[in-house]
Amino acid sequence: MPARAQQPQFAVRNLHLPKELAYYDNQFSGLAASADQLYLLSESRLQDKAEAKLYAVRLADLDRQLADTAYVLPYQKVPIAGLPALRARMAAAGQRYEGLEAMLLVQDVVYLSVETDTPSPLCYLLRGQLRANAVVLDTTFLLPLAKPLAPDGSHIYNAGFEALAAANKQVMAFFEYNSFPGQNSVYELASNPLSSASAPGKLPLAPLPFRITDVTATGKNRFTALNYFFKGGGGDAVYRPPASDLPNARLILDQGGYKSYARLLTIELKDNQLTWQPLWEFPEPYWGYNWEGIAAYRGGYFVINDKYTPSRPYQTTLLYLQPAK
Repeated sequence: MPARAQQPQFAVRNLHLPKELAYYDNQFSGLAASADQLYLLSESRLQDKAEAKLYAVRLADLDRQLADTAYVLPYQKVPIAGLPALRARMAAAGQRYEGLEAMLLVQDVVYLSVETDTPSPLCYLLRGQLRANAVVLDTTFLLPLAKPLAPDGSHIYNAGFEALAAANKQVMAFFEYNSFPGQNSVYELASNPLSSASAPGKLPLAPLPFRITDVTATGKNRFTALNYFFKGGGGDAVYRPPASDLPNARLILDQGGYKSYARLLTIELKDNQLTWQPLWEFPEPYWGYNWEGIAAYRGGYFVINDKYTPSRPYQTTLLYLQPAK
């Protein structure tokens, strides 16, 4: 699989967010474009007293700001109801909630993935309804997703199901780490019927370096994914490709050591398996942002970071990757 992305096809447009949305501790972890809105998912770290919420911004208002940078974006806060009760159920099962990591909208049905701390063996899929002024979670629905294990039986550091997508009436859950020495796979679940007792199937995925941090649909059985590498050591070192993997090692190493890196991938579902190829590299000044959300729009993409930027002060950064004419 080629490691080096193609030449840039997008112009990077930086959108100016209102103060409430730009606040770094929203820690946005997902994006979704649906109907006439762009939805921004907060990680909703209840353990840090954070509010469970989305924000909604009209796509027409984003278009207007792209044409007129002085335009101030209107927005709506959308509370998420029912999350504390579901967190309590996770705790009762011995699993430690850390936050919401991915969002999938299928008409008015909302799917959310929950990341747990590294020692917890399970993550979770939640389901709710998108209403005019709130997301109302079904507190009877709590579907466990077992984390894939390293060959020695340990859990991958800080890894959960960072992306959700839909294909062929299935909900797909992408694990963050996909460099296992054996078969890598994506969970698939029939969306109808779907219950807390549903057992996921597995779609083979070609081994993939670094992290998958979000996925957006771009056509029938075609998706674009964020592929991000953080240069840090410690537990994060598990995401470093082996030195023998020269094509990928070259992307994240220079004379000074490891460097962060970000690109887009194209993922295709065909013959019940998933393949990928590089699509586009972010310009180097944007490699140090922890890109967590992506939503396809008019041939380009909105992308958002959680809070981490190359330097302090941290803040939310929303970009539109505008297709080249």
